[in-house]
Amino acid sequence: MSSSLQYHSIENFTTETGVICNDIELSYEVFGQQLHTAPIVLVNHALTGNSDVASTHSGWWNGLVSKGNLIDTERYTILSFNIPGNGYDKKPGNLIDNYKDFTARDIARLFGRALSEFGVQKLHTIIGGSLGGGIAWEMVVLFPELATNLIAIATDWKAADWILAHNKVQEQILLNSKKPVHDARMMAMLFYRTAASFKDKFNRSINENLGIPNVESWLLHHGFQLENRFHLKAYKMVNHLLSTLDILRDRGTFKEVAPLIQANIIQIGIDSDFFFVPDENRDTKKQLDALQIPNTYKEIVSIHGHDGFLVENDQLKKLLQDYFK
Repeated sequence: MSSSLQYHSIENFTTETGVICNDIELSYEVFGQQLHTAPIVLVNHALTGNSDVASTHSGWWNGLVSKGNLIDTERYTILSFNIPGNGYDKKPGNLIDNYKDFTARDIARLFGRALSEFGVQKLHTIIGGSLGGGIAWEMVVLFPELATNLIAIATDWKAADWILAHNKVQEQILLNSKKPVHDARMMAMLFYRTAASFKDKFNRSINENLGIPNVESWLLHHGFQLENRFHLKAYKMVNHLLSTLDILRDRGTFKEVAPLIQANIIQIGIDSDFFFVPDENRDTKKQLDALQIPNTYKEIVSIHGHDGFLVENDQLKKLLQDYFK
């Protein structure tokens, strides 16, 4: 299953911070059925992800999105936008110089506007993990009738203090390190995995060729890989967006905002997530229950922490099968 990058221009867009953009070029991919011929699933990618959801060799979620799979390309149209400025289109002119001009809500508005200009009035599901899931929360508040289902995985409707703290340290590395993307990614991997995951994978083994622990060579490899495929401007942008997640900003209290959502709310947490900690999801469920808003919370059991949503495909399929029958 493969697709090709397509482009759509959004004209005359004003960001939350008041910056006027004459033309923003959104890149996106469509997998499965042709647009307007089948139920549409919008997949919002995570921080270092992209629109390549389902291609056979490089699709980052093809363990869930492929022929005969949970999100079956024979039954659904799968649409995924690239977050503007993430660099996946390889066009230097589309990188964003001042990353603080934009918020996650701006990205949600851009995605929604593109859908409207495509003539899409209804989505079967908006699904996303991590940053993508936070943008999905924003979309179901901005466009209450757009989606039948919101599936938010390893994410939250807000950037909790723990996320804000992590992102501030990331920003300091990006602004001050001699190898900013490389070093920021190394640090981030400590939050995306767990001590148990490291022990299971490495168990204090040594890389004989390098003469260092395998865990060190693995972290250096991740830093090197991201440095090679991610522009500094792009990493600053997506890291900043993560800090701007908050469906309540300038809207009111949770009690006032949550009832605006018409989509079925399905949260999937990960019991060992050290980044978007599941206690926040459980608290959201309590608040939704108190407001008598129908919602579901399910949990992945994994030693792999935040990255569990990219690793535990079998569990995810089981937890979500009822929504894609």
